[in-house]
Amino acid sequence: MKNDSSVDPEVRPGARFVTLGKLIRRALIFVLVFMALQSAWEASRGSWIEKLWIHDLTVRSATALINRITPEVQAVPQAARIVATGGGLNVLFGCEGIDVVFMLAAALLVFPMSWRMRLVGMGFGLLWVFMLSQLRIVALFYAFRADQALFDLMHTTAAPLLMVALTGLYFHVWLQHAAEPADRALSRPTALETP
Repeated sequence: MKNDSSVDPEVRPGARFVTLGKLIRRALIFVLVFMALQSAWEASRGSWIEKLWIHDLTVRSATALINRITPEVQAVPQAARIVATGGGLNVLFGCEGIDVVFMLAAALLVFPMSWRMRLVGMGFGLLWVFMLSQLRIVALFYAFRADQALFDLMHTTAAPLLMVALTGLYFHVWLQHAAEPADRALSRPTALETP
């Protein structure tokens, strides 16, 4: 007969409740961190931070990309707008993809990994979300010029869902890469589970 110290903690009676408790705690922390970041972003409305993120980084980059793809459009960045003959695009506060960055940051904070891995994951994640946001804005620019119904569908449903799903995929891959050694050991099959 085995003593309790030799029993796998994941198999012990009650271990499921401990895991559920950890999951609930992580979910609560995730929501609180996400809400705090969103509140801070809302408080920055009209500040240099908003101008830097929307006007300088998001709109200027998207405009340069549009002019690279279709130079004849001659798009011009004007504050939070991409102005072009035949129709432009307004990048409003809340439409720049920063909420997906906050979602990723909150997720990286609540899962077990080293601080180095969190920071590196956040750096690569920020680039990933920025790239997705740029693709979304460029696609919305062309959709607006071509078909209002397509623009509405992309703007309200398809593009936001795609950004969240692809960022979730990035997080999943990063989590697999950055998991603590103890977590990796727990995710491996135990001697009892191997065929």
